[in-house]
Amino acid sequence: MTTLAEGNSGIDLFLPKTYDIFWSFIILVILAVFFYKYFLPKFQKIFDERAEKIQSNIDKAAKAQKEAEEAKKKYEDQLTKARVQASKIRDDARAEASHIIADARTRAEEEAAQVSANAQKSIESQQKQALVSLKGEVGSLSVALAGKILGKQLESDAVQSDMIDSVLGDLDKDDIKA
Repeated sequence: MTTLAEGNSGIDLFLPKTYDIFWSFIILVILAVFFYKYFLPKFQKIFDERAEKIQSNIDKAAKAQKEAEEAKKKYEDQLTKARVQASKIRDDARAEASHIIADARTRAEEEAAQVSANAQKSIESQQKQALVSLKGEVGSLSVALAGKILGKQLESDAVQSDMIDSVLGDLDKDDIKA
């Protein structure tokens, strides 16, 4: 407590002496030079490597983003082309189906007409055969009937033939009138 008596005020206790400030400054300068010379380049090198790595990753991400956008655009273009092509194939298939149906319908109509014509010819042929057969039987029956009416059998073929022809002629006249 003699320090107060010697003329030092209370604030002087907290302030360092000039020689302490000087030597502290010298040590600080030495440490700063040492720090800037040895540690700062190493830190700067690490920071630069990190910045370069980050920039490289950003560039890679941008490149990947660009490639992804190009791939997406290419995919969308292919999808659009595929849709157009599918639509064209569908339209072609519909047109071909309608063409096939029209051809099948035409062939069916032709076949139906041919079957109908064949059936008509067959019916006419059978009708003629039936008519010829019927005329023959009517002729035979008329000869037999005429023989019974006359009481004798018509012996000559020429007489039988004349009688059959006359009966058939009468039948044809009746058919024409009807």
